Amino acid sequence: MSFDEKIAALIQRIPKLVDHLQTEEATKNALVMPFISALGYDVFNPQEVIPEFVADVGTKKGEKVDYAIMRDGDVIMLIECKCASSDLSQASMSQLYRYFSVTKARIAMLTNGVQCRFFSDLEEPNKMDDRPFLEFDLLDPRPGALEEIKKLAKEDFDLEEMLSTASELKYTSEIIKALSSQYESPDEEFVRFFFSKTNPGARFTASAREQFTPLVSKAFSQFISDKISDRLRSALQSETKSSKSDPQEDKEPAVDNGDASKEGVITTEEELEGFRIVRAIACRVVPPGRIAHRDTKTYMGILLDDNNRKPICRLWFNTKQKYLGVFDQQKVENRIPIDDPTDIYKHSDRIISIIELYDGAMNQEKPE
Repeated sequence: MSFDEKIAALIQRIPKLVDHLQTEEATKNALVMPFISALGYDVFNPQEVIPEFVADVGTKKGEKVDYAIMRDGDVIMLIECKCASSDLSQASMSQLYRYFSVTKARIAMLTNGVQCRFFSDLEEPNKMDDRPFLEFDLLDPRPGALEEIKKLAKEDFDLEEMLSTASELKYTSEIIKALSSQYESPDEEFVRFFFSKTNPGARFTASAREQFTPLVSKAFSQFISDKISDRLRSALQSETKSSKSDPQEDKEPAVDNGDASKEGVITTEEELEGFRIVRAIACRVVPPGRIAHRDTKTYMGILLDDNNRKPICRLWFNTKQKYLGVFDQQKVENRIPIDDPTDIYKHSDRIISIIELYDGAMNQEKPE
């Protein structure tokens, strides 16, 4: 199995297991070891993975770090595990700090089996940074983060390549966090910046701050909404051009799966959870980046390649009774009552089947 397939299988298991993992050892066995295995390392081979790794540090004797990943006899990555219910932001990393400085490891991971934080020594050589350069959530597997984690896989491991992008990843992540914080609640400095841009020379008084704060928040929200609309419009235009240039494509019926730019459309967290589950299932046969969604007032449509001629399913979550709409080979939708987004896993075979149908047809059309 490939990395994508193993990660997809692990992602599917997490919702069923996570509430039952009450200890650190249970978390290691159920989630962490499969994750290490997905990276291609043999968890039962001490030449590749050493559990309870000991490296005496100063006056600290006999302390252990949960796993050391080995290559050619040297430690290349250290892993510290916490219980699945642990908050990583509050977790102690003292062992990782100490072990990082006395081994050749340049990568360290802190994980509770669901969230993973990756550290290096970007700020000061041989001293682990306080802030991670990459964060990853197996319940929300972002395609970009998955691609970076694949660089840690046994077959693809290239330390220099990983470190060359680590700095960029670290600061990009911090910038995104800062923007997210300002989006939710713009602070005085952020509001002052836009006040000075729109009122050159004017004094930024308390009343100006009170007046401008909601305006900045509203403008920020509108800007993001416009960018999303532009991207969707561009994608739809490209799709239309593609379909006109491909006679075979014109023969296939299109399925209206909505447009997130329509007014009044509210994408709920429950719909996003359903989308993530479908994407996790789809990871068995296609890269996660090929799975997209378009929301409407009544349902969320999930598509392959963001193409409305390749509908995978629909999430009818806006009524008391939830439904999963699945498509057959003729693209006829069949609605199945479900109680919770996790029930989507029960219909994995139908989701995989329709994706394989589209992907198989596409591969057949490709020239030899």
